[in-house]
Amino acid sequence: MNFTDREAETAHLIRNFQSLINTTIISPRRWGKTSLVESAAQKLMTNDAKIKVCLLDIFNVRTETEFYEHFAKGILKSTSSKWEEMAENAKTFLSQLLPKISFSPDNLSEISFGVNWEALQKSPDDILNLAENIAKAKNISIVVCIDEFQAIGDFAESLAFQRKLRAHWQHHHNVAYCLYGSKRSMLLDIFSNAAMPFYKFGDIMFLQKIDNAVWGKFIKKRFEDTNKKISLENAKYIAQLIDNHSYYVQQLAQQSWLRTGKTCSKAIIDNSLQGIKNQLSLLFVGLIEELTATQINYLKAVLNNETVFSQEILQKYRLGTYANLLRIKSALVSKEIIDIQSKNVEILDPIFKLWLREDYF
Repeated sequence: MNFTDREAETAHLIRNFQSLINTTIISPRRWGKTSLVESAAQKLMTNDAKIKVCLLDIFNVRTETEFYEHFAKGILKSTSSKWEEMAENAKTFLSQLLPKISFSPDNLSEISFGVNWEALQKSPDDILNLAENIAKAKNISIVVCIDEFQAIGDFAESLAFQRKLRAHWQHHHNVAYCLYGSKRSMLLDIFSNAAMPFYKFGDIMFLQKIDNAVWGKFIKKRFEDTNKKISLENAKYIAQLIDNHSYYVQQLAQQSWLRTGKTCSKAIIDNSLQGIKNQLSLLFVGLIEELTATQINYLKAVLNNETVFSQEILQKYRLGTYANLLRIKSALVSKEIIDIQSKNVEILDPIFKLWLREDYF
């Protein structure tokens, strides 16, 4: 399935990029943040050659040193049209770090830095200001998009590192930063906590679910494009079954399409959903084994639509004291199992929610 809808969010993001407004995108996992950024970047660069977008993913970056290397490589590659230019930029803008350019047989370039960690730690300015310095020299604008940004929260001396990033990036006038990731609770803490360095760093976009009607039209068209049929009602039924969760809507639509000869029925959709649930059941067993008894009891209460936790309800589900209930919620939020907005509690993974209801409980 292809990227769908998000017209308003895409337009918003493009405006921010064009105006060099720093942006944070926050939503639960697999709601389409990465696809949204990539779509906006592609449209922007197609229409404006004076803007370069650097897309970075730091999911596997574990240390401050690795961040600097990953960051520098990404900036150099995204602002160079050929390897000779990248080599020249490395020598010009990172001369103090003694960059070395090597090339593999398939012409994929690799950059290494002839500098030890102690020296880099004393003066990371060249790398943290790299995008700004290149943008000034080339008379262009650069948007640096960093996926899985919450990974910096696990670095040693994370707060000091965040202060360092903020101190440099807030003074850049030719570069904007778009920061997002898959752990909503950690990102909220980084960007919404007044005690954190990145508080009020820029515009915060809270991504919402795509509406049933939009999904219905999109899925129906995708079926028709491949000479298969699905009614608009059944197309919307796919989204409804899966709580409009972007990743799972597309997965369920794909599985339903694979099971469809000519026309997709509700029975085909229901069977496809059970197939996905069965495929994931072992993962869910592993997940449930990592939870405490009281955390599992709380999930049962959520499934039973309990909203007011009186002493009677706490006893009914064996949740302990109210203070313990708060600890349970906090733990489940940090594990990205539930999301709490105002007083509404939602189990984030709709297939896990289905498995709990139909198989586990």
